[in-house]
Amino acid sequence: MSICQDLGLNFQQRMGANISQLERDIGSEQFPPNEHYFGLVNFGNTCYSNSVLQALYFCRPFREKVLEYKAKNKRTKETLLTCLADLFYSIATQKKKVGSIAPKKFIARLRKEKEEFDNYMQQDAHEFLNFLINHINEIILAERNQSTLKVQKGGGEVTCNGAVPQSAEPTWVHEIFQGTLTSETRCLNCETVSSKDEHFFDLQVDVGQNTSITHCLKCFSDTETLCNDNKFKCDNCSSYQEAQKRMRVKKLPLILALHLKRFKYMEQYNRHIKVSHRVVFPLELRLFNTSDDAVNPDRLYDLVAVVVHCGSGPNRGHYISIVKSHGFWLLFDDDMVDKIDASAIEDFYGLTSDLQKSSETGYILFYQSRDASC
Repeated sequence: MSICQDLGLNFQQRMGANISQLERDIGSEQFPPNEHYFGLVNFGNTCYSNSVLQALYFCRPFREKVLEYKAKNKRTKETLLTCLADLFYSIATQKKKVGSIAPKKFIARLRKEKEEFDNYMQQDAHEFLNFLINHINEIILAERNQSTLKVQKGGGEVTCNGAVPQSAEPTWVHEIFQGTLTSETRCLNCETVSSKDEHFFDLQVDVGQNTSITHCLKCFSDTETLCNDNKFKCDNCSSYQEAQKRMRVKKLPLILALHLKRFKYMEQYNRHIKVSHRVVFPLELRLFNTSDDAVNPDRLYDLVAVVVHCGSGPNRGHYISIVKSHGFWLLFDDDMVDKIDASAIEDFYGLTSDLQKSSETGYILFYQSRDASC
């Protein structure tokens, strides 16, 4: 072997050593261009945050809007949204394809914004998701109203008592996550049906043993009879009457977030316990519990991310996430990232027997509509 050949071989070996196992598993030809897979460093108890952030990053419409926000708001004061935008931008612009990053600024801001997260105890991933989505939405509305107020003052308009005008226009958070439920109540005396709408950013569903998400959603919309001390006050009858009530989906969101209620308070134990029942969640989902006047009843969803709880209870254990990216599945466990087979998703359905003590179970499911523009 010549010296040149030897040097070339050594160079290839060194380059091979610099390629991560994840890059090898994906393959150089299959690795998506302009995509980056970065784990997030755990600051003692922040797996609840890391798992949700990874899931949201791979909900493409959400990622695109966060990055778009950063591009348009270069001089905005620091908020949780600016910290999230900086984190997403940092991942999206890394020179390396894979690695890990420390979301230090985001966690510091999170602990400032909400006292409950400012400790080193295990937190609930769904509570974090709920807070994050609502808080981001409030930031966008506040900034929009502030801009409106400046325009009005510049134009000579005066607001009464210094009140800030509230914008009725939906934000991009609404456009991505918000759906509408309608509660239909039928009086059994006069047969009058009344309905009331309410908005949601995620649906919370009870879980049963050896069931499926489709069945859980069906149970969510089962008819309930209101009787005895729980009678319905019918405006038409002007009195309390027995009635039938059911909840159905009137507007399906672009990204449907489903929260499986796996932590249940048990009086005999005086604490919450984990419900590790096996619940099958399909890769494709269509909702059948829609109202007759539903806006988009035939919407078809694809599973894009799952936040998984590992362990036996809400105050102990660990959170990881699995996400779909460009046709394959990845597992994010804090700063570690691995490629997994689609068949491995079944490992996160839950337990078939109550005798087993710990499990890795799907906790929050993210389904993205096929008609998503991103």
